[in-house]
Order: sequence, then structure tokens, then C-alpha cells
Amino acid sequence: MPGTHVTVLEVIQKSADFLAKKGVESPRLQIELLLAHVLKMPRMKLYLNFERALSPMELDAVRELVKRRGQREPLQHIVGSTSFCGLEIAVNRHVLVPRPETELLAEAGWQCLSGYEGRPGSPPPAAPPPANVGAHGVTRPTPSALDFGTGSGCIAIALAAKCPASLIVALDASIEALAVAKQNAARCGVTERIRFVQGDGFAALPPGAHFDLIISNPPYIPTAEIASLQPEVRNYDPRAALDGGSDGLVFYRRLAAQAAGFLKPGGKIMVELGDGRADATRAIFETQKWIVEAVKEDYTQRPRIMVARRA
Repeated sequence: MPGTHVTVLEVIQKSADFLAKKGVESPRLQIELLLAHVLKMPRMKLYLNFERALSPMELDAVRELVKRRGQREPLQHIVGSTSFCGLEIAVNRHVLVPRPETELLAEAGWQCLSGYEGRPGSPPPAAPPPANVGAHGVTRPTPSALDFGTGSGCIAIALAAKCPASLIVALDASIEALAVAKQNAARCGVTERIRFVQGDGFAALPPGAHFDLIISNPPYIPTAEIASLQPEVRNYDPRAALDGGSDGLVFYRRLAAQAAGFLKPGGKIMVELGDGRADATRAIFETQKWIVEAVKEDYTQRPRIMVARRA
């Protein structure tokens, strides 16, 4: 670890070595992000300040954060937030840290929802709900989506930000997670377009609730595999957001069996897929009379997102 009267470059080099010995992936990137956080500057600006000496107070702050990262606390927890689809999302021990591949799910979701917003007579894109009178004075239903298991609210917030004429319902069993999601919605300026519902599954929804889109990143890690996950995940992400039961498919069975009753005619469901379980998930949905429209790959060419509709 760095001593006193050290420069930005020395802090980066010595701290990266320390983190590497602790098994932290991408140690140089990690210390650069931590240092940028402490110095309150964009990460790339560090490269213009390599010779700058850190004050004793700055050094103490960096030391503490590097120590925490060396104990495998997630970077996102240490700095308090992460970027998701260009939005700043606060995270803590009560919510899953959003993964980059989940951005692909959110993007597929808002592209789908935008199609419903664009129906003839539907509200202009700038009109927030409940304004739902078409160009000829014909009342149209406000396009709507359910984020099943919202966690930090990242997907619901991205949908609300990209589809301002839609109404999003964010559902989660965890009171603590919903508190984080509400804070994030307020931070991103979309509180008025999201309804937060606490409860265990579809039974928590109000009677008659129907949606154009149901979207979910459900827990999909098989119970026995949780112990082998990276410490940042197994020790800090909430277990309820990871554990998909003995085969990792419990929540897919639940969605396949129950979601259809909450979709509007022509509505769709989109789910993120666990590694190596695309075929099993597809079979679960097809057994429940869903038509699988697409299975989309992530950045590593793994099947990651399934899109389905009812026959």
C-alpha cells in the first residue's frame, strides 16, 4: 500500500498490485475507479494528473476504500452506485448489482414498449400517464409494463425513462429493495411513471391488472452453485436475488404458469436466462403454451434473453 507523499501514479501502481494479490479482477481499473471517486474527477482525467501528490486526507480515504475492495466488497457498494443504461443507480446489500447483460434486457423491453406507445391514437411520446387521449379524441389504454422482481429498480427506471408515455409497475417481495428502487426512481426523475408494489409475486397485484409487457431478471443460480460464485456476489448480493432453486428454474416455472393471466392481448414476456439453461427455460414456457419469439445473445454470444407471447 502507498505511503505518504505519493503521486497518483504511485497510488495506482501499488494499489493495483495489492488488489491483484487479493484476487480482484481488473485490479488497475478498480483502483482507477476508486481513486477517481475519492478525487471527484472523471477516471480518464487521472492520466493528466499522474504526478499530482495526494494529500494525507486523500491518501487515508483511498487506503480505506482499497482495503474494502481487497476484502472483495463490490466496487459498486463502495462507491454507492453503478451506471445502468446511462442512469445512475444506487446499490447496497439489499439489491442485486445490475450486470451489463441486463442492460440488453432493458433495451429489448423499451423497444417493445415503444411499439405499444406508437399505436395509432396512443399518447404522444412526451405525454406522461394518465394522459391517454389519441389525436382524434379516442381514449386509448396507457401502455404498461410489469417489472417482476425489480430489485434496485434499474429495469423499471430504464423503461420509464425511455418510454415516458407508459406506466411501469415495479414489484418486489423485499421492502428494503423497494426502498432502494424508490430512491433510484426519484434520483432519475421518473417517480411519477412508476407504481411500486410490495409482495410475493402476482398475488400482490391489484385485481384486473394487465400489462403489455412483463419483464424479469429472476433469480436463476442453482442453490448448490451459489457457494462457488465470486465473493463479491455470494457474500454481498442478497441471496434471494440469486437463488433459483435446485435447478435454477423455479422462477421460470412460476412465470410460465402464472404470467399469461396478467398480459393484455398481444402482450409479451421477456426474461433474462441463466447460463446453459436456455433450452430448459424454453421448454418450460412452451409446455405452458407460450410461443417463443426469440432468444437473444449477450456480449459473449451466450443465450441471455427470451421473448415469448401467448398463442
